[in-house]
Amino acid sequence: MIDLQKRLMPAIAEGQSVIEQCVRLGQAAQLLHVPIIGTEQNPASLGDNLPEIKALCQTTISKTYFDACHDGLLIELAKFKPARQQIILVGCESHVCVLQTAFGLIANQYQVTIVIDALGSRHPLDKEIAIERMAKAGAKLVTSEMLIFEWLQTSNQPEFKAILKIIK
Repeated sequence: MIDLQKRLMPAIAEGQSVIEQCVRLGQAAQLLHVPIIGTEQNPASLGDNLPEIKALCQTTISKTYFDACHDGLLIELAKFKPARQQIILVGCESHVCVLQTAFGLIANQYQVTIVIDALGSRHPLDKEIAIERMAKAGAKLVTSEMLIFEWLQTSNQPEFKAILKIIK
């Protein structure tokens, strides 16, 4: 969850919707034991991540580089056993930190999935072009609901009913 910060989110186009989708994904991820890492871009200036986001993350990386790979993301990812090769990205801003982190992860041989309804930018055109660039670089594009059902795989999962409550 990239840079969903207190001072940044009010400037994000449809920011409340982005927050809602990120929270929904985070809740589903927790139920299904999918690890969550947060990042905060220069928190001294932009503030911490929103409390509802921070509460979902096992760890939060403070960073100054736009590409979180330069500020410890790769080190955090290496801690997960078994190793995770698919990384899901959500957050802000699509055309800066999300884009550059996606490029960094792809360069490091990770499979990157971008949740397009859980991305934000101040300007919609920046978000649109960032999504195009990430897809051309090899990132897969999904929506929140698509991803949650892909994680779930079957209605026989014990978490299915709890997940339905999150989705609805």
